[in-house]
Amino acid sequence: MLDGAVRRSDQRVKGELYVRGLLTDGARKSMQPMAERLGVDHQQLQQFVTSSTWDYATVRG
Repeated sequence: MLDGAVRRSDQRVKGELYVRGLLTDGARKSMQPMAERLGVDHQQLQQFVTSSTWDYATVRG
């Protein structure tokens, strides 16, 4: 899903979780509710969004 947009495998895993969280059912798309639905720590998602370097245009495409 994120091939070509994210270089590091650990960031790719977190990015795929983030995208999956955005696509799941649920009214709130903020980090904590998404992480709860995915069964992961919300800091993983937060770190991906705030710290990872990724090519959003490739993901969007």
